[in-house]
Amino acid sequence: VNFSSTTPTCRRDKEHCAHLADRSFSGRLSADLVQCERQTDQHKDKMSGGPDLLSTFDFSAIEEMDPSIRDGHRVVYDRECPFELRVQDSRSSPTEVGTLEAIKCKIVVLGEESMPQEVRVELISEHDLFFHFHHTVNEERFRGMQETQKLMIDFNDYVNVLVKMLNSCIKEPHSFLAVFVMQKTGQARLDFIQNMEYKFVELLSCDFLASDENVVREQITFRYQSVKNKLQMLQARMHDINALVKVKHPSLLLQLQKGGTA
Repeated sequence: VNFSSTTPTCRRDKEHCAHLADRSFSGRLSADLVQCERQTDQHKDKMSGGPDLLSTFDFSAIEEMDPSIRDGHRVVYDRECPFELRVQDSRSSPTEVGTLEAIKCKIVVLGEESMPQEVRVELISEHDLFFHFHHTVNEERFRGMQETQKLMIDFNDYVNVLVKMLNSCIKEPHSFLAVFVMQKTGQARLDFIQNMEYKFVELLSCDFLASDENVVREQITFRYQSVKNKLQMLQARMHDINALVKVKHPSLLLQLQKGGTA
């Protein structure tokens, strides 16, 4: 990951990137994070437990370290969704040509999901660790969205509508589009658009803001520690399995080790 990049995946100029974190810290953290993620994926591939293997691990202690839920919020949605990322110099200027990228969308709520006090959507990118935007809405702010966009839903239904929009973009990417337009001021807008074949219809629009540097640092640190801890748990499980196979079937362990180095 290149923190000084000015390509479309890095939505900040070099001065702002330098303001967020010094190069030595970000470089080491980025390299370690990528290495941990790669090693974690390798261990998951080696352990032939199938796609439900990770469900046997208890990651609750790790997830409780998430800064997003520190103030009593709960995570109700956490998936990657295909976004078309665009950059706009100002609200009146045309947008640059968009690029497709998988963006991790996390929805957290304060209070009950059916009657939330606050809804927050966080967007992060695995390609740019400095990419972090948030959309925070309470009932009062939602009324403004209702009036502006002529929405026919209440605030209590907002989370379900967001989840439905994101899942539609994942399942039917040719019919439902998520277009994320960013400005250099730090403001951004997420438009959910449906392709009706004969025209594009805007279904919902959400205003976002770039997170401040403290939030970005906390999120980067949490993501690094999370991947590192999960890797350690996988390595410990691998060690236990190897010890068991070594006692029961030494020849099988030898074959597995040869297969892993091939």
